[in-house]
This record gives sequence, structure tokens and C-alpha cells, in this order.
Amino acid sequence: MHRQELLKLLDNYHTRYMEEARYVQRAYDFVLDHPDCFNRELAHAHVTGSSWVVNPARTKVLMLHHRKLDEWFQPGGHADGDADILRVALRETTEESGLHAEQIQLLANNIFDVDIHTIHASEYAPRHEHIDIRFLVEIDDCLPIPGNDESHDVLWVPVESVTRFNNNRSTFRMLNKTRRMKKCDLFSNA
Repeated sequence: MHRQELLKLLDNYHTRYMEEARYVQRAYDFVLDHPDCFNRELAHAHVTGSSWVVNPARTKVLMLHHRKLDEWFQPGGHADGDADILRVALRETTEESGLHAEQIQLLANNIFDVDIHTIHASEYAPRHEHIDIRFLVEIDDCLPIPGNDESHDVLWVPVESVTRFNNNRSTFRMLNKTRRMKKCDLFSNA
């Protein structure tokens, strides 16, 4: 996937959330203006990929307690130059969950959510923005989730409890989308 593919995904993505619509436009403009948008060396901002992981019943979400940032998030991370942001999201989900790729089911090739958020300066990097492109995946919540060394903990969190772990606006938006999901109609303007 070349950055043109991400531009096409963004162009085809529609959201009912005004704040997210602004993120989609900003993401589109950023990717258009920065051929190196997938490299974390682009210090002020770069594209990242993540997955919103639900169980088959859509009653739980997989959350990771990120070791470096000391917060709970969905699986995801840096593209490190890979322009196939869907592949990045799935790779990060595999790595951070500790599961094999065949245990992770992509529910749709289109974008589930777009968020732009600030990562505060730390010993690892200066203050910068992540332009996070998110996809929807499913994992069987009966499987043991071993995780990896990037997280303190990995948990299946009931949908009604997710905001106790992370109450930022984008998590709330993805929860709303999850609540609206129907097994047969995943993306009717999520």
C-alpha cells in the first residue's frame, strides 16, 4: 500500500462525528503534504495504525496498559516506514496481544476510526502528534492473551467499563460505534 491507498481510505471514510470528521480532513491533508508521513523520524507528527479489538459478542474490548505511556489503550503503534497502515495495525495487534495472526480476524478493510492526539515529550521522544488510523478486528475472548513486554497488562474489559480505563474522547467515540454495531451491519456510517 502506497500513501495513495491511505488517501483513498480516508477519502472514502465518512463519520457522523464532527470532531472525527475534522481529524479525517487533517489526516488527509497531512498525508498528502508529507511523503514521509509513515516515518516516526518526522518528529512533529506521523501516521500510526491501531485496532479496536472486540470479542465475537461485541460485549468486551481488548485494552493494554502501555508500559512507556502508563495508560490504557487499544493495540497499535508506529508504521516505521510501512505505508500499508492496515498491515501496521494488524502487526501491532499480533505483537501486542501475543497471539498468532490467524487468531485475529479483520472485520472490514475500511477505516473504523481516525484520531489525532498529542504524545507528550518523554525520554523517548519530543512532543508530537499521532495521526492514528484505526481498524476493527475481532478476537475470541476465550483465548488466553499473553501480551508482550510493551504492556504491563492486557485485559478484556466489558464495554460498560472501558471508560474507567481510558476516558478520552476517541475511546468514548469508539465505544459508541461498538454499541451501535450489529453483527450483520458493521459499518452503516459507524
